[in-house]
Amino acid sequence: MKSLAIWTEGLVKFYSDVKAVDELSLSVPRGVAYGFLGRNGAGKTSTIRMLLGLTKLTAGNGAVLGYKVGREQVAILERTAFVGENKILYGNLTARELTRFTRGFYPSWSDDACAKYSRLFEIPMDRSFSKLSQGNRTKTCLLLALSQRADLVILDEPTVGLDPVAVDALLRILVEDVIGAGRTVFISSHNLSDVEQIADWIGVIDQGKLLLEAKLDDVKSTFRLVTASGNGLPQTRFADVLSVTSVGKFSRYLVKHDADIFVAKLSREGAIIAEVSPVGLREIFLELVQKEDTCTSGNAGGKPALNSLLGS
Repeated sequence: MKSLAIWTEGLVKFYSDVKAVDELSLSVPRGVAYGFLGRNGAGKTSTIRMLLGLTKLTAGNGAVLGYKVGREQVAILERTAFVGENKILYGNLTARELTRFTRGFYPSWSDDACAKYSRLFEIPMDRSFSKLSQGNRTKTCLLLALSQRADLVILDEPTVGLDPVAVDALLRILVEDVIGAGRTVFISSHNLSDVEQIADWIGVIDQGKLLLEAKLDDVKSTFRLVTASGNGLPQTRFADVLSVTSVGKFSRYLVKHDADIFVAKLSREGAIIAEVSPVGLREIFLELVQKEDTCTSGNAGGKPALNSLLGS
């Protein structure tokens, strides 16, 4: 666990009778950018809040930078910079006053970094926070977090309200100044293209469950989307098939690796292979989180091909 910035095992969070996080186990290496992806309500923010001690975990274990979640929260917060989904600060203070207020809480705070990022983000430092635009509020929150020079930077929807120039500046800072310095970024975002630009690892969560955790380079090099048609094709996930969806008379399979072996097995079962294509982060995300369609009439009642596929 010493090599991990974030580790969880069987993490669970209930809100009344709603299970927001369901047996979640994460392994986030130190010194990487980790994209934590999921739809609205998937459990991303609840997970982050548990890691930071902002809400109590219901069950499970976890550690952040080697400190136990729920037991050593002061140590975690001293070493972690956080920008939440709701960008709210003291409204009557200016951005400059907010930096002066914040810097005293963090021994690793860098005035040079603060000056650099305020210029890059073009923040009106002498305007009160309540009078800033949404974009400038976001940039002010990012300024305060990044100037801490924390070992771990956790960002929940950090690009809300930012224009493309500001997004580009943020991504460059994360890559050059945070990851480049051996520190860790854990970013939860709906903007898959932004995450894809900087992420070394990704974790995909849906309905509180982790669907995938992998190096992004490995995903791009080995994952394939196989589209086939035929009777009796398997309609459930198994082995290296992460998802199965039906579109009309076609079945689509997101294959983790050895797609050529899987295709050969489908062909031996009489399937017609329409396409085998590499996938990007967007395609992987959509295939994993969308609901599986029911079998079409062409597949219903066909012979069970699953056993033969697994057995040969």
